[in-house]
Amino acid sequence: MLRILVFLFFAVTASAFERLAAERAQALAAFSAAHGGHALLIKQNGKIIHESYTNGHTKREPHRIYSGTKAFWCLTAFTAEKDGLFHLDDRVAGIITEWQDDKRRSRITIRQLLDFSSGMEPLFALHENDFKDRAASALKAALVGTTGKSFIYGPAALQVYHELLARRLRDQKTTPTRYLERKVLGPLGFGAQRYLPDQHGAPLLASGFMQTARQWSELGTWLLKHEEITAALKTSAANRAYGFGFWNNHAVENKSAREVDVESMLDKKWHSQSWRGACLCRSAPADLLACIGSYGQRLYIVPSRKLVIVRLAKDSKPDDAHMLRLLFSIS
Repeated sequence: MLRILVFLFFAVTASAFERLAAERAQALAAFSAAHGGHALLIKQNGKIIHESYTNGHTKREPHRIYSGTKAFWCLTAFTAEKDGLFHLDDRVAGIITEWQDDKRRSRITIRQLLDFSSGMEPLFALHENDFKDRAASALKAALVGTTGKSFIYGPAALQVYHELLARRLRDQKTTPTRYLERKVLGPLGFGAQRYLPDQHGAPLLASGFMQTARQWSELGTWLLKHEEITAALKTSAANRAYGFGFWNNHAVENKSAREVDVESMLDKKWHSQSWRGACLCRSAPADLLACIGSYGQRLYIVPSRKLVIVRLAKDSKPDDAHMLRLLFSIS
């Protein structure tokens, strides 16, 4: 009897949310458009329940997703671990051997590169399209923070990861880009992306991809079908709200949770940022995940509601908490 009641409760809750989402989609779309939004797509249970475009933009028009690119590259780490190329908690110096004699660098793990807790300076100059050699610069990046305790968001750590993956794939006569396309992009139904290679051909892992709202939503749809991956998106003590290219709302379960505007916080120097108790929205579910790209690009994923939301925009600092409240608040 109890099992039946629990089932009915969740069925009614899901049904109520479907009606609520449909009712509030227009409000969210209006807010998004008023703040530079170009596209808004909402999918539930794999079906589009809202899709709108503004200012002449169309569903076939690719859009820069900026840091949304990070998540795709980070997913290669899980397939690489499954393929036996490395373990996430292996030390980077086991593959980047020139780090072995460096007391501090030799302690950095692959996981710490991908959750930005390695302590490496960000090196934002690596974003430049005509950069000569990203790997060489990233491997020499200064350690300005404490490994495992400092969250430093930037491209340097990801470029070290790219070099590490490149070295592990040489015996297979392939490259990280081809590995990404075969192991991650292919299963999502994607082809080659905009890689922004440096003069040595190394792609920029921190940014670059261009996708339509429907294309980006496929990443969310895929993750909803692979709970083992969402469970593997571990965070670090340096920032419990981030791991492997995805931000989360986990802290909302705590009374001390505080809403943080991620883009605004990242505008500060790393040592001035505060991520303690950070959540995206106190009204949103705790299992919400988000890919956050500059200028308002968003992919929200809510496994408990089988929900995927994509927003594409030209906006400096959208209010995530307000946007999510429009959809989830019951007040």
